[in-house]
Amino acid sequence: MTKYTALDHCVRHQSWWRPIVLTALLSAATVTPAAAAPMGTERTETPVTSTSEVASVAESVVSVHIPLPESVGQHPGACDRLSYLRYRAGDGPRDSADADAVLVAQPGIFEGAGAFDNVARNTVAAAAEQGRHIEFWALDRRSNCLEDHTGTQAALATGDTHVAVDYYYRGADIDGRRFDGYPLDDRSAWLAHIGIEQTVRDQYDLLTAELPDPALRKQKVLCGGHSLGGIVTGVFATWDFDGAAGGDQCAGYFALDSAIDTSLTALNGIPDTIDMSLGGRSYDTVQAGLDNGTIPRVLALPAVVNPETMNLLGIAGLAAYLAPDAESDLAHYIPDSLNQDATYRVLMSRDAATAATGSPSVRDFRVTNAAVLGAFLDANSQPLAFLQTGFGFFDGGPVTDKNFPVPGDIATTPALHRLTGAMLGPDPKAIPATPDGPLYTWRNYDQLADIPIPVDSRGVPFTDPQQEVTDLQDLSRSLAAQPLDFTEWYFPTKLAADTYQLQAPDIARHTTHPAMLDAKPTLNLVGGSGIALASGHPGRGTTVIAPGYHHLDVLTAATTQSNRQPEIVSTNLARFALDTTDPH
Repeated sequence: MTKYTALDHCVRHQSWWRPIVLTALLSAATVTPAAAAPMGTERTETPVTSTSEVASVAESVVSVHIPLPESVGQHPGACDRLSYLRYRAGDGPRDSADADAVLVAQPGIFEGAGAFDNVARNTVAAAAEQGRHIEFWALDRRSNCLEDHTGTQAALATGDTHVAVDYYYRGADIDGRRFDGYPLDDRSAWLAHIGIEQTVRDQYDLLTAELPDPALRKQKVLCGGHSLGGIVTGVFATWDFDGAAGGDQCAGYFALDSAIDTSLTALNGIPDTIDMSLGGRSYDTVQAGLDNGTIPRVLALPAVVNPETMNLLGIAGLAAYLAPDAESDLAHYIPDSLNQDATYRVLMSRDAATAATGSPSVRDFRVTNAAVLGAFLDANSQPLAFLQTGFGFFDGGPVTDKNFPVPGDIATTPALHRLTGAMLGPDPKAIPATPDGPLYTWRNYDQLADIPIPVDSRGVPFTDPQQEVTDLQDLSRSLAAQPLDFTEWYFPTKLAADTYQLQAPDIARHTTHPAMLDAKPTLNLVGGSGIALASGHPGRGTTVIAPGYHHLDVLTAATTQSNRQPEIVSTNLARFALDTTDPH
């Protein structure tokens, strides 16, 4: 096996298709660098060195040469490869076919394979405790081949976050390479063809390449996903692959804060009262717009959700990983830009007046790197439910209600519970209150039991230990130190559009096995504070609710919880995998 380095990615900038983005939001390791695999190499597997405490699990990044069809058009050679993170017991079989079970996971929206690191490790380890050996494959979408991780990898190697900032924002060269930015040009035109058909075909082709025996796949493979990945899995199950049903490649299904379904109602709670395909006319119109570039090929907003901000989240994770307790200078060191300023105002403004004036600014507060990551992703600060995790709370100074971009206590309104739960999450929002004052720090998920929790304007504590289940170190490692990253810079607009047009003839002619949705055992592992439960969708099969878990917590929760109990998602997923694939 060769050592890993990022493939020679090219990077693109995209403008914005706001209506599709807003609709989509409703639904919603340390790497040893070396030379990239030659494009002609059919398969490479590279060990990944991780600082995870779950040391019994071996991780590797697998890259398989499975070219795109010529109809996609000109594209980088790196994008003719499919990649995934493979997790297995270190003392288990080296050949995947000899494992007791293989779980294959589709990522959610704006999500890469690295997001599965904790749940994958914990699931494999839980099975090993029963004397069984299973594998977990975290899939990466083809569009991630466009990402340039040169700056992050160099920063990891040097232990200095500034190295990444210098590369991505200040024009610094690394080994003769300079970041191209995020330009929109014809080099990204091929993304107009990366929709649901190519996505499920990629999964099928990868499975048949890695596990050629169809009987073995039907006996040992569990197909599933997180968030939108559950819907993709539902479509995969019903898809016809040259006479073979997608569901026949799976012994069972699993959904992580999602549902195995072919309707986005399972995620957003909105009934399918309108056929977005409009008899195929809308599908044709969207495809024409993608082809000619009038519809951007990447799903993005001017701020908060776009390629640059997805990269910024990785850099924030990098700083928290390398120096969690150091005072952050990212807001000062990263050059000002419209995107930076707007993102900071949305995520870190106390109220509408603060957002409008920019005063006080995020640059007026002293915060540690860990607290910055908390402001970006913790459920008591991040306003969008699909980006929320619970991993602690602010410390070091007074906090106050965060009433922007929506009132911090909006989730307490009963009539809005379903909508707010699926879009915004149930937690009250908090923000540091004193600019030019104390150094705000971060209490980790397991450091809240014996301290008074600050209260909101209603006198209710902002959080409690049961709502905080993810370890800061695990989250920051997953964001910063995976060869296939956590945040997805380039989510294809076509994939988002296709999921709203699954009845269009060009798609429906392939989904000819609807009975497959109910033909196999299904396990739904949903967060008590996540989006799947808030949607009201019952889900197929068996449902296990993880109390206090948010949408990302089902992936990132710590191995041992603050109540000293094992992590509920991975232990139930391991049990399901073993029970479903047991030949006896």
